[in-house]
Amino acid sequence: MRIATWNVNSVGARLPRLLGWLETTRPDVLCLQELKCATDAFPAAEVAELGYRTAAHGLGRWNGVAVLSRVGIEDVTRDLTGQPAYESETKARAIGATCGGVRVWSVYVPNGREPAHAHYDYKLNWLGALNDTVGAELTGDRPFAVLGDFNIAPADEDVWDISLFAESTHVTDPERKALAVLRDTGLTDVVPRPLKYDHPYTYWDYRQLAFPKNRGMRIDLVYGDARFAAAVTDAYVDREERKGKGGSDHAPVVVDLDI
Repeated sequence: MRIATWNVNSVGARLPRLLGWLETTRPDVLCLQELKCATDAFPAAEVAELGYRTAAHGLGRWNGVAVLSRVGIEDVTRDLTGQPAYESETKARAIGATCGGVRVWSVYVPNGREPAHAHYDYKLNWLGALNDTVGAELTGDRPFAVLGDFNIAPADEDVWDISLFAESTHVTDPERKALAVLRDTGLTDVVPRPLKYDHPYTYWDYRQLAFPKNRGMRIDLVYGDARFAAAVTDAYVDREERKGKGGSDHAPVVVDLDI
């Protein structure tokens, strides 16, 4: 089974690339983030022509998550247990589904903006709700993974120059501690460092030639339980999909499993 995650940064703008990538890479399950569309505006018919069923969760021009599957899709859950609101609205940032006997959650963790911002507190509260949700999911009897854009670099080597992030989100101790608490529930980062290159970043800013200069961050993660992790046979970041005009600022992360 092949399971992938990808922050597409607007499924409407990225639809030709999404369809092309699905045709060439053929994941059995794909978790998407940052759809930037409402649920009923998701291009489900287009991906259905390639054999994929869709469970989407979107509210409009920001956020949005989805799970695409060609191995069945059941038990769809939208939003986390106790998911906090921001500015009086529960954002579309999490969706869970069972696909081919594997339980997955596609998550788009809040950015946090800056440590002094209310969005940062919202991010930490949101991660607490994610931890509660994962804890409940781990009582199940099928392989489980939470995948997506976590907006956290787990370690200093997951950013291109840690000295430039001293006053920034994504690398602060509270964020990393929240991620460590999540791992301590029984999850493993199944995309190890190094992969086939020294710095397996997953995100590069559009500005200042960040991608050609490889000034990136590893913030798109795949955390699996013991059953999921034991089945992993390969994992990689698809840097090729980040290249060229019209791409997302994130690269897909692909995990192959013997299930």
